[in-house]
Amino acid sequence: MPNSQTQGFSLIEVLIAIFVVALGVIGAAGLQLTSIRTSQQSSFKSVAVQLANELADKMRSNDAQMKLSDSSNLFLKINYNSSVDATPSAPTLCYTSAANCTAADIANADIYEWLMRVKNTLPGGRVLVCRDSAPYDNVQKSLTWTCTPDANAGLTIKIGWKSKNPDGSFNTVSGVIPPGVAITVESYVK
Repeated sequence: MPNSQTQGFSLIEVLIAIFVVALGVIGAAGLQLTSIRTSQQSSFKSVAVQLANELADKMRSNDAQMKLSDSSNLFLKINYNSSVDATPSAPTLCYTSAANCTAADIANADIYEWLMRVKNTLPGGRVLVCRDSAPYDNVQKSLTWTCTPDANAGLTIKIGWKSKNPDGSFNTVSGVIPPGVAITVESYVK
């Protein structure tokens, strides 16, 4: 009998190859999902920094409000959580020359428009403005919502949102979503 050898792949070899390819595809899909989530959180952080800088500019430009005591300064009354607080009510909007608006009216209009942007651009957006001499907690290694009052400290704008870690879990510290951005504003006048 002639010696004949058949060539080809066995069923086991084919199954192993399919398994290896499937692992590669699953790994690539996981990397893509992590990349998308990280990109989205980076975008939220960029938006939060822009919003904080915008509010800082509005605060600096309203000299009359910034000269007031802390108890009368409308900017220091900002404490808004879009997840649980009602939508802010619209104040007098000062767009026309016929509107005789005070510094408080302008501040209220600026705060309203700014809070609406926070609500519409950051998921579960939260904002707090206070005097804070220590916005960062070295023990928890994160920004905090707690304000450490100090009359010499500048006004600190803290913005947070429901952010996720690359693994999909919510970013929390002791069960609370921490601020993602904190900017201290030194007013031009005191």
